[in-house]
Amino acid sequence: MQVCPKGNRLAAFRPRAGAAGRQSSLYFMITDPWFYAVAVPAILLTGISKGGFAGGIGIIAVPMLALVIPPVQAAGIMLPLLIVMDAIATWSYRNTWDRTNFAMLLPGALAGIALGTLMASTVSDSAVRLIIGGVAIAFVLNHWRKRHEDRPPTEPNLAAGSVWGGVAGFTSFVAHAGSPPFQIYMLPQKPDKTLYVGTSVMFFTTLNVVKLFPYAWLGQLAPGNLWTSAVLLPLAPIGLLTGIWLHNIIDEKPFFRLIYILVFVVGLKITYDGLTGLLG
Repeated sequence: MQVCPKGNRLAAFRPRAGAAGRQSSLYFMITDPWFYAVAVPAILLTGISKGGFAGGIGIIAVPMLALVIPPVQAAGIMLPLLIVMDAIATWSYRNTWDRTNFAMLLPGALAGIALGTLMASTVSDSAVRLIIGGVAIAFVLNHWRKRHEDRPPTEPNLAAGSVWGGVAGFTSFVAHAGSPPFQIYMLPQKPDKTLYVGTSVMFFTTLNVVKLFPYAWLGQLAPGNLWTSAVLLPLAPIGLLTGIWLHNIIDEKPFFRLIYILVFVVGLKITYDGLTGLLG
C-alpha cells in the first residue's frame, strides 16, 4: 500500500503482473474473466450481509478478490459498491439503530481510519494480505469459540467502544473488514437482531463515506477501478435486497455454517500468500 511522490500517487496502485493485473491498468477496467468469476459471488455475499442476513460475512469480499488482484486495488473497487449498498440499507434501517453505541464507536473508528491513512506509505501488498487473512481467521475462530456461550448481556461502554471502534476503523480502511471488531463489541450486549443490523448499517455507512477522501488521495479510486466498479454495480442492490428479504423469512444457521467455513479457508490462503510474500 505504497504512496507515490506528490503528483504520481496513482502509480503506487498499478496492478502487478498476475491473473487480472495483466489486463488492467489505472485507466481501464479489468477484463480478466477469472476476476469476475470471483467478484460476482463476493459482491452478492457482501450485499446479503449488509442487508442483515448472516452477520459479518461481507468480510469475505476483499479476501476473495485478493486471490486474483492486489488487495489495495480490491479495496478501491469495493468502496463505491459498498456506498451504493449503504444508501439502500440506510433507508431500510433508518428508524432502527442504537445511537448510544454509535456515538461510543465512532470517535475511535475515525482515529483508526486516520492511522490507516498515515500507514499507507509503509504497508506492502503482502502485509495487507497478512492483515486481511489474520482478521478473517480471527473472525471465524472467535465465532466458533463463542457460539455455545451463554453469558448475561453487557452494557454499552465508552472505553471498550473506543478500542474496538479504533480497530474497526483501521481494518475497515485496509480491507473493508471492520465487522469482526464491531461484533466483538456489540454482540455481548445481545441486542435485538434488527437493532444490531441497523446500528451496523449506520456505523459502516459513516465510515465508508469518510474513507472516500483518503482513498481518493491515495489513488485507490483511479479510473480503472471506478470503471470496474461500474460494471459490477448492478450486483450491489441485488445482493442487498436479497439480504433484507432473507433476514425476514429464513433461518440463517445452515447458510452461516457454510460461509464461516469459506471465510476460514480463504483467510488461510490469503495469510499464506502474505507470509510467503514477506519471506520471499
